[in-house]
Amino acid sequence: MTENTDVVVVGGGYAGVMAANRLTQRDDVTVTLINPRPTFVERIRLHQLVGGSHDAVLDYRKVMSERVRLVVDTVTRIDAAARSVTLATCGTVGYDYLVYAVGSGSADPQVPGAAEFAHPIAGLEEAQRLRPVVDAAPATAAVTVVGAGATGIETAAELAEEGRTVTLVCGGVLGPSLHPRGRRSVARRLAVLGVTVLEGPDTKVTAVTRDAVRLSDGRELPSEVTIWTTGFGVPDLAARSGLSTDALGRLLTDETLTSVDDVRIVAAGDSAAPSDLPFRMSCQAAVQLGPQAAETVLSRLASEQPAPIDVGFVSQCLSLGRRAGVFQLTGRDRVSSAASGARCVVRDRARCSSRFGRQPILSVKPTDRNG
Repeated sequence: MTENTDVVVVGGGYAGVMAANRLTQRDDVTVTLINPRPTFVERIRLHQLVGGSHDAVLDYRKVMSERVRLVVDTVTRIDAAARSVTLATCGTVGYDYLVYAVGSGSADPQVPGAAEFAHPIAGLEEAQRLRPVVDAAPATAAVTVVGAGATGIETAAELAEEGRTVTLVCGGVLGPSLHPRGRRSVARRLAVLGVTVLEGPDTKVTAVTRDAVRLSDGRELPSEVTIWTTGFGVPDLAARSGLSTDALGRLLTDETLTSVDDVRIVAAGDSAAPSDLPFRMSCQAAVQLGPQAAETVLSRLASEQPAPIDVGFVSQCLSLGRRAGVFQLTGRDRVSSAASGARCVVRDRARCSSRFGRQPILSVKPTDRNG
């Protein structure tokens, strides 16, 4: 008789769901996914939740195999020696293999007043709390979005399209990951929407109050609603469980996503740090790392050597309200800067650079998509 293998996936985001689905390829594998919420969160749509055009959640039955057992609970500790996890409800769940996919969330802003008066948007509950705040603010209220990465740009555009008076504080350049041509396209669209964009090294936020944002050049911007989109952190579950992590708290693994402490634990998504050189926190990385973590487990069950990870960032999409967007293709030599602590996305790491010359850019074009 074939022995059954129990695999527990901790975290039901993009990486966790992709891993769980891939694991169901074997009939002798029982998959349990543990997640604090009963619904799947589309994090790339949280700005739409704030703007009122989408609720950013899906029923797990629409995205996850019916062979995956969903447990709605929070894992408070991983006992690697006993191969079990402790739940917030005081129960335990045993495993033969564990996929660590707890994802990421908002980081401590480390700016005076930001924790008290600014509204983060990295998680579902944060976006849900922000929505009524925006709705209750007068139509003419000054809204300040801090951070000009993808989330900041999309949030600013979404709210401006709804008629809000929005200032986007970049703290540097607009869209740091964009090619200059893509950046110009984004800037033009934001201008059409009426967004005031503040760029440059003197636009770093130094303090937040109940009704203002103070910048490093001394300016004080009136702000009835301040939205904070900079920085991500990860849950401290791995560290609390005595597993090795990087400085941010991501689980340290080898190139097969296997924990450096335990061959029975693999990691995927934003909470993984392969060879202490993690990929950029993103949906695009998560949906690739999830299946590869599952393949590591499946390879071990088949007594095969797991393959090293192979992840590529092929494009970047930004929505600019409901009627426009930017799609940026990525050339083969498009990589993250090694100086930033991010992982090179080409196989030959000696080629790591920050070149953008081979990136075709599609300018803003009207679209009828709802996402």
